Amino acid sequence: MLGTMRRFWRDQRGIALLLVTIMLPAIIGFSLLAIDMSRVNNMHNDLQKAGDAMALAAAAELDGRTDSIVRADRALATLVSNQYTFSTANVPQTLLAAGVTRTYLRSLPASDSTDIAAANIITDEVTDAPNARFVRVTVTPVGFAAIFPASFLTGNTANNSFNVGAVSVAGFTSGVCNYTPVFICNPYEMVNGTNSAGGVTLEEAVADTSIRRRLIELRTVGNNAAYGPGNFGFLAPPDGVGNGAQALAQTIATSRPIGCYSSQGVSTKTGQNTGPIQDAFNVRFGINPSGNAFNSAEYGPASNVRKGASTAGNGNGNGNSNQCPSYNQLTFNATGNMGLPRDAATPYMGGRMGDGNWNLSSYWSTNFGGTSYPSSWNTTAPTRYQVYKYEIANNLVGTASAGGEVGTPPSSCQPPVTTVDRRLLYGAILNCNALEAAGNDLNGNSTNLPVEAFASFFLTEPVPGASAGGSVFVELVDITGRGGAGTLDSFLRDEAQLYR
Repeated sequence: MLGTMRRFWRDQRGIALLLVTIMLPAIIGFSLLAIDMSRVNNMHNDLQKAGDAMALAAAAELDGRTDSIVRADRALATLVSNQYTFSTANVPQTLLAAGVTRTYLRSLPASDSTDIAAANIITDEVTDAPNARFVRVTVTPVGFAAIFPASFLTGNTANNSFNVGAVSVAGFTSGVCNYTPVFICNPYEMVNGTNSAGGVTLEEAVADTSIRRRLIELRTVGNNAAYGPGNFGFLAPPDGVGNGAQALAQTIATSRPIGCYSSQGVSTKTGQNTGPIQDAFNVRFGINPSGNAFNSAEYGPASNVRKGASTAGNGNGNGNSNQCPSYNQLTFNATGNMGLPRDAATPYMGGRMGDGNWNLSSYWSTNFGGTSYPSSWNTTAPTRYQVYKYEIANNLVGTASAGGEVGTPPSSCQPPVTTVDRRLLYGAILNCNALEAAGNDLNGNSTNLPVEAFASFFLTEPVPGASAGGSVFVELVDITGRGGAGTLDSFLRDEAQLYR
């Protein structure tokens, strides 16, 4: 009997079953916990991805315009919906805008470890909308239905669940590259619901041919003078091109600009000598600069430089036979030559914006005689830019006017540039009234000025010297962003990105 008991005591068969039986509750508990950890991780990922998508959708509308927050809210409400699983509802749910709160931010702390403070937050979402640069989307916490008894972890004895949320911060960077360092005060800037352009907005102007063909006179302003609609100035040139007036002029004159500018903030350049700047515009018309700084092919003229001028003393149009004329060698509006006419009346912007009615018939008959133009132009008058492009497309550039002028650049000038349209001026549009009212000095080296849009303008005639006013006459062609026709898309560098 004693031996039997010893053998039983020493017998280890079946001990694994005993140990498993003892450990089974722990094994099951840890298995359930592992499953719950995987489920809650999936749920959190679903909520985080949904929050990220909503933040990116809203951030893509923060382009510095006055209605950016309105559009961002619309994007949140209509563009994005994401499903998540494993909530207490026990069926897949859809996270919509009602399930998140959003906060618009003017800036972010320098370090991601620093909490967003009141100074970073936009509180006046109407007045301060152009300064909204980021959006924080906070997902309202959602209950997670745990399998493992969650009360052991949370102390929640009421139900077997706990809450899961997510936070995402996104921002939008928008800008252009290969742009000239010029800013133009928005001719259509609204102040208290009206403006001196007949109450027309920038988006309405670019969408309507009858408004787009209005001729706009751009002027520089003297030091300490206020900028207003229709004035223009200069942006800080790209690093490495120099700081003088000549260096700035070269970045304006070149057909291969290297500057990149962000709509979130550009910096102005103090006033410059108008001589080199005049040359920077006029080389596009086949006019010889007064200095020798534009003597390479990148400063060549447009393929069509018709401007209603003859060279003094020889009467042969642009001086094709023997010289690249300087501005003072040209005689404008001589009999038989006609450049693109100005508008018949200038009722807007204090006499610096026309009514859009220009004499197409006289221009055409003077330069092209009995050659026909599209009959649709008799119904809907074209812009000057449309006529200019039609001349190029239909081989009319070399046709001599009644006075002998042709649109072909003089052979003694630099060869014409055909890779880009040299008669287009690209610039940033600023709401100068609002910026100066906010204390910005546009005559100084102001920084981080928000851009309403980047735009292209058609240069209709050469720029006279400072003694003649130095005005630049242009037609609006297109703008970036909402309301634009997409012709500037190749310049755009837009990106919505997550920051937190």
